Amino acid sequence: MTGQASRSLRVALLGCGVVGSAVARLLTEHADDMRARVGAPLEIVGIAVRRAGRDRSATGVDAALFTTDADDLVTRADVVVEVIGGIEPARSLILRAMEHGASVVTANKALLAEDGPTLYAAAARHGVDLYYEAAVAGAIPLLRPLRESLAGDEVHQVLGIVNGTTNYVLDKMDRTGASFADALEQAQALGYAEADPTADVEGFDAAAKAAILASLAFHSRVAGKDVHREGITDVTAADVAAAREMDSVIKLLAICERLDGGISVRVHPAMIPRSHPLAGVGDAYNAVFVEADAAGQLMFYGRGAGGDPTASAVLGDIVAVAQHRVAGGLGPGESSYADLPVRPMGDALTRYHISLDVADRPGVLAKVASAFADHGVSIETVRQRLVPADDERPESGANLVVVTHTATDAALSATVASLRDLDVVRDVTSVMRVEGS
Repeated sequence: MTGQASRSLRVALLGCGVVGSAVARLLTEHADDMRARVGAPLEIVGIAVRRAGRDRSATGVDAALFTTDADDLVTRADVVVEVIGGIEPARSLILRAMEHGASVVTANKALLAEDGPTLYAAAARHGVDLYYEAAVAGAIPLLRPLRESLAGDEVHQVLGIVNGTTNYVLDKMDRTGASFADALEQAQALGYAEADPTADVEGFDAAAKAAILASLAFHSRVAGKDVHREGITDVTAADVAAAREMDSVIKLLAICERLDGGISVRVHPAMIPRSHPLAGVGDAYNAVFVEADAAGQLMFYGRGAGGDPTASAVLGDIVAVAQHRVAGGLGPGESSYADLPVRPMGDALTRYHISLDVADRPGVLAKVASAFADHGVSIETVRQRLVPADDERPESGANLVVVTHTATDAALSATVASLRDLDVVRDVTSVMRVEGS
């Protein structure tokens, strides 16, 4: 791969949506700077699109570059940039590009989470790079620090907000008291949420990113299917209000941590104290908190999505792999030597915030406390509020809020099941995990 400074490096783009068009524009606008940084000119040789004839003049991209023959395009490039997303045809095109000697830059979190090892193996077999900084947190430089800067350290935990849509929704609910449905509607109106927001609000997007983060942080293969996933669709305004009473906020968290000779990888909403660094991350921003043995605590913060922010991360990867081709050599490949097993969700250590609708009579608290003790769960705090009788409820009752000490999720879940069976418990109105304290 040496001696390429005498000619242009050919760049092929797969996809010309919001991110792809931003990459093409920035490569053109900053061509001189890119040449200086790489040591050779970068030439866009084509942009693969699904449909020909569509008016793409608004992208500012030369119409002559567009092609529907992606199979041919990837064989004519030194660097292939994949920003079409999804599993197929992205996977086949990436593998074909590598077979023809092209290094690959991708932002495809779903593909990496489902079949990253196959891509890594192909890159190693064909002697090319596979870079994907934009796959997890947009413009935030996060994966390279985990992959390279912290390669000599031992990471204990990665805790983060990695989905801007859900963060906007939960932040709006916290700041305005809006319901989930109203906050989501506002997110869609602003372009933060898709017309079909399932991938975001049900946690699929965050789970794929958690798999990538855990794989890098713990030098082990973690797939999207290994991640325990819960979304935010069941988070209510009452849950947000309850968090506020505890001086906390609710965030959708990706949590990756070492646990008993293995690793725990999970995505779910949780209360975190307002004093925690992640609590102040508002709007559609992302932030990831990393704790390592020697480095201590680190936090990465910034825009996690959008055309230009994501294109910034893609361009950084393009420069890196292009420099490798000019100088000769490769960047780091897959590191999975640790091969740590992924522990089931029941083994995860967490705390619960449980809200109960109970009868207002003697012995209620004793029965509730006994249910916790039966499962070895210690209670940290208890708050009780009387609920007077009304037209809908002829008998007065009480709202009982219990916050536990740390226990396994299995023990906590079993406790909740037992509480539901108590004759003094009318309803378990809310269960929320508590993290970060």
